[in-house]
Amino acid sequence: MDHDNAVSDASFIRRTLIVIGLLALTFLVWQLRDILLMIFGAVVIAALFRSLADTIRRFVPVGGSAALVISVLLVLGIVIGAGFLFGAQVVSQAETLRAAIPQAWQAVQSRLSHYGIEVPLQNLTGGGATGGVMSKVTSFLMSLSGGFTDTLLIVVGGIFLANQPRFYQEGALKLIPEGKRRIAQQSFEDSGRALRLWLKAQLIAMLLIGLLTTLGLWLLGVPSFLALGLLAGLLEFIPFAGPILSAIPGILLSFAISPELALWTLLLYVGIQNIEGYAIQPMIQQWAVELPGFILLFSLLAAGALFGPMGIVFAAPLTVVIYVMVKRLYVQEALDTPTPIPGEGKAG
Repeated sequence: MDHDNAVSDASFIRRTLIVIGLLALTFLVWQLRDILLMIFGAVVIAALFRSLADTIRRFVPVGGSAALVISVLLVLGIVIGAGFLFGAQVVSQAETLRAAIPQAWQAVQSRLSHYGIEVPLQNLTGGGATGGVMSKVTSFLMSLSGGFTDTLLIVVGGIFLANQPRFYQEGALKLIPEGKRRIAQQSFEDSGRALRLWLKAQLIAMLLIGLLTTLGLWLLGVPSFLALGLLAGLLEFIPFAGPILSAIPGILLSFAISPELALWTLLLYVGIQNIEGYAIQPMIQQWAVELPGFILLFSLLAAGALFGPMGIVFAAPLTVVIYVMVKRLYVQEALDTPTPIPGEGKAG
């Protein structure tokens, strides 16, 4: 009897320790969630560099490390070259844009007050040019531009990961029970391929949207068209919210000049997004990865609530990885239900 009681007590203590350990692990993950998101950001950068390096190896007979060095130098060269060509103009227009937005917002309020909607507008904005919606938009953009150190760490970490992807993958696999390592490795490869395909598609979309926006705003005569086009291209990385955030400054500046120009600017942004939705994305998704819009929308909200602005930036690629993992590990492996894996059968 004493032996049974001792076994029961030992089992209870073991279960209690397991529960305490899981709670402690959950608490630790929650406290380190920002760092974990930065690690995932490094994974995204590594996938980008590795994909570019693999493309270089198709045309140049070099090793993996040499191709990675070329890819890093190529990206740096493009950034530095663009800085020499357009840097001064972009910085000047960005500074003009930053100074002009509060004045444009005041002009918008003044114009709309003639139509009897001054009070609802003030309620929306929190009673000032820097309150309410505009305050949130401004703080979001400032938080993105102010994380230079975090961005540098993410890029450097991504280069390290891209240089030895197998080394880090094998290290992660050793933390998994031996019987599950094969399916875990398969899920890593599936999610990595899907992530690379999604990044390629997104970069193409960003480039096209940035060029179309810059050209359209220039033709309309909107001030700071180059800075606004660059902003539109960068924010295209963020689904749903990005195009809206990029359109607000351009429409405000246009409205400060004339309501007619604001209307044409609004039509331009709407037209470009329709071109993206009905022409660019369907063409790209033929060889890339498509995510259900419902899942992407609510993952964006969840990532923003958990991680803040940085979570919104990485919400889409994080959703790609989680979506593939769930399909491979849960639907196919646990439920034994056939289901297509995003990016399967396509070159990553």
